[in-house]
Amino acid sequence: MLLDRRGRLALVLLAALLFAALGTLEDRVRLVAQVVGDSQPEPPAAVGPLSPIPINPRVIAGIVDFLITGLVVLLYFYRRQRYIRYWIAGWVLAAVSTLVVAQAYTNTWISLMAFGLAQFLSILSALAFVVSADAFRARPKIRRAYAFVLLPLLMWFLLAPLPLGAAAVFAPGHLLTAGALAAAAFAYLVLLRRSRMLGATVVGATLLTLAALNVWLSIGAAGTDAPEVSESVLLGMAVSLVMALGMQLMTFEDMTFELRRTNRRLELAQGELQQMVTTDALTGCRNRRFFDDVIGRELQRHRRYHIPLSLLFVDVDRFKAINDTLGHDAGDRVLQGVAAFLIRHVREADYVFRWGGDEFLIVISCAEKEALRKGAELQAAFAQSADAAALPNGVGLSVGVAEVPPEITEIMDVVNLADERMYANKKASRVRRA
Repeated sequence: MLLDRRGRLALVLLAALLFAALGTLEDRVRLVAQVVGDSQPEPPAAVGPLSPIPINPRVIAGIVDFLITGLVVLLYFYRRQRYIRYWIAGWVLAAVSTLVVAQAYTNTWISLMAFGLAQFLSILSALAFVVSADAFRARPKIRRAYAFVLLPLLMWFLLAPLPLGAAAVFAPGHLLTAGALAAAAFAYLVLLRRSRMLGATVVGATLLTLAALNVWLSIGAAGTDAPEVSESVLLGMAVSLVMALGMQLMTFEDMTFELRRTNRRLELAQGELQQMVTTDALTGCRNRRFFDDVIGRELQRHRRYHIPLSLLFVDVDRFKAINDTLGHDAGDRVLQGVAAFLIRHVREADYVFRWGGDEFLIVISCAEKEALRKGAELQAAFAQSADAAALPNGVGLSVGVAEVPPEITEIMDVVNLADERMYANKKASRVRRA
């Protein structure tokens, strides 16, 4: 779409502003002319190069630190954790430290004290990052005795520059800051070893880089206004941005870790609840609810793979008499002893259910002939076991067996058949004892 004369002039002015840093005005006009086309405005007769606007790098670094503080505050609103609060404190102290020393003061004494205060705040900022690593999984232990160390240090950084000059606190401030940053880096690398978080790696590496930068400043800088200081401020600003990204990553990794841990706890709680719902509290056997859950799967295997399946219906002899004469506590001990015996003498692939009262149901993968032999073995083994010896006299087992037919439609028919055969076995045992 063609532009009218006013549109072309507006485009020329916009291009001139965009390319203001590319050389002389004559060169910029030539570039604009290439963009616009046939519009060739006449350059001014004599215009020298534009003077660059001086910008204090400390001001930029301070603003960046405050922007990072805002991002970390947003993280705290999203995930309210103790270590994020210490991150916020560290960034606020770093921003204030940078901006305090970036200001121009007319009074020399105030300027020197401001520089000392900035160095002290830089140390506090590094210590806040040390505490943030300790606060990641537990509450950090901050003692009042620390104040007795920091207070004399503050007085030194505020007052020493007055008689000795800024150099008196320049190197000590950077060395102490480097030591605190190195301690914070070590703490985050230890945290990496425990939690395997990539964010902890980024934060630890950037803290170590900042520590090395402060050591280099304390040794290599010629003074507080040396060019190396401005270069280090800009480099530290870039490293701080990377550190902020590491903190973002670390926060989301921590949230993912907590979600996984919560899911594991929910799974364990669900398993425990399932165990409580499907297990008889007195005997430890499975209950009828679990029978309803599992029997459909067993019948499907029985039909599809032609796996033989039988039911053993077990009843405790003389249980009612024991309950009536010795009390329910004795009856409970009898049931617990019988259940423990049955669980020990049945394969893990089979199931033992407490059917109700003194009745147990065993689902066993075998034909009826083998199931009859297994029932007889259980009766004989229980009569000679230590479990029976520890119970009142006369306690025994009556067993009824029924095989599940291939095309079964109602499992309760087989259960009732096994129950009837159990009563027949009980009557035959009484006749033998008589």
